[in-house]
Amino acid sequence: MAQAADVSRTVILTVDDDPGVSRAVARDLRRRYGESYRIVRAESGESALQALRELKLRGDVVAVILADYRMPEMNGIEFLEQAMDVYPGARRVLLTAYADTGAAIDAINVVDLDHYLLKPWDPPEEKLYPVLDDLIQAWRCSDFRPVPSTKVVGHRWSARSSEVREFLARNQVPYRWYSAEEPEGRRLLAAAGADERRLPLVVTPDGGTLVEPDAPELAARVGLATTPTADFYDLVVIGGGPAGLGAAVYGASEGLRTVLVERSATGGQAGQSSRIENYLGFPDGVSGAQLTDRARRQAARFGAEILTAREVTALEVNGAARTVRFSDGSAVSAHSVILATGVQYRRLDAAGCDDLTGCGVFYGSALTEASSCRGQDVYIVGGANSAGQAAMYLARGAKSVTLLVRGASLSSTMSHYLVQQIEEAPNIFVRPRTEVAEAHGTGHLERLTLRDVDMGRIEQVEAGWLFVFIGAAPLTDWLDGTVLRDERGFILAGPDLTADGRPPADWQLDRPPYHLETNVPGVFVAGDARAESAKRVASAVGEGAMAVMLVHRYLEQS
Repeated sequence: MAQAADVSRTVILTVDDDPGVSRAVARDLRRRYGESYRIVRAESGESALQALRELKLRGDVVAVILADYRMPEMNGIEFLEQAMDVYPGARRVLLTAYADTGAAIDAINVVDLDHYLLKPWDPPEEKLYPVLDDLIQAWRCSDFRPVPSTKVVGHRWSARSSEVREFLARNQVPYRWYSAEEPEGRRLLAAAGADERRLPLVVTPDGGTLVEPDAPELAARVGLATTPTADFYDLVVIGGGPAGLGAAVYGASEGLRTVLVERSATGGQAGQSSRIENYLGFPDGVSGAQLTDRARRQAARFGAEILTAREVTALEVNGAARTVRFSDGSAVSAHSVILATGVQYRRLDAAGCDDLTGCGVFYGSALTEASSCRGQDVYIVGGANSAGQAAMYLARGAKSVTLLVRGASLSSTMSHYLVQQIEEAPNIFVRPRTEVAEAHGTGHLERLTLRDVDMGRIEQVEAGWLFVFIGAAPLTDWLDGTVLRDERGFILAGPDLTADGRPPADWQLDRPPYHLETNVPGVFVAGDARAESAKRVASAVGEGAMAVMLVHRYLEQS
């Protein structure tokens, strides 16, 4: 009997223009291999090629292709020659009549033919099955058995390709990356009929294709929830960083109908951290991705809905309801809202950086790029913990990592344990009082112009990688006119709202605002978006939990 295939979606394809012969081949193949392999038959070379392209996009694998030599429009050798471009690892068999054996022998050199079979092949137990058993065994020992997964095809130095890869990685969606310049990438582009000028191409496990997808479209097609299941909730949490995830866990676990809305990927800045070593309960440290994944699964287990790639554009007060409006015009309402929108890294104000963002210049860790930095010289701008954690992570494979810091040292902005680790790392170098003046490159980063802050001296260095971790800008512009913020955009709450112990002028309740409550009753803030927050993972999680406690208090008195 044929040995079972390792991959359940493995195909044996046969093509013959004679319907009777085609059915007979498929019948004999199913009799022997039907329990372990899927038998696909076609009656022309063109239809067989189309079937192969569809199989390719779905992530199916093809072990053996049997093609009749004498077919009109496209003979068996011509078909196999094109089939090689789609499935180069499939074993190739030509079905011939006795008079065509010369052509079959020639085909061994043309299409690297594995075998030719004379028709008729009766009895198959003697003339068909032994040949295919050997070919399948040889195929099973080869390296042409991909696992079905999401595939991304793009250009190496493409900002949009980088964004798609980062989105999938941060949302824990397994994917495989193919450069459009490599053979497998070209095969996928050809199978999808895609234009190389419009990339990235995303191929989902079911064989669907997306060209230059935006985040909501991509999220919906790879299985992430993007649409709320209800119109009204007890609690809407906006933002999926540590504060938002903490609020979702405590809200859902305490019986509140909770939905968390995240515009990109859960985890926030903390989710991009390669290693968090000072978080309580993890003496050996934990990566931001691990912590985020655990928190997300925990919130979901308690019943919280988590919506991804949904951008919130407005907050409205409609009587006792608080309405959150999305960029597509839809909305969801709730008794209460927790604003946990976090912050984003400020843009580097240096000539050339905007044009090279995603093409060598990255904001945040961009961990999907770390493997490409192996053996390279890497530069990091920033002197806080996020920059130090990235430096330690990238130094594992990079030739050198240089921290560019405007201050005189790291000690005033970075945790002591990280400063010690950086000092002990042989390939990490710190350049204090140094800033990036300009980024240079055609299509991707090639050089940096550095400036000495004190003396004004200019220096050019070769650089292909620049990671930026400077400052924090709150994501709160959409709250303008509704929620009070300070001059930098951070949300005011609790005691920060009061003047001489008096609540804001538009405050309509007899009681003063609760500690994390904004000027809008029932709307709370937690984490880095709050004015004067601690900017630490532990404090963000704690504020998320505290905000839920205050939500309960608000609901009890409403």
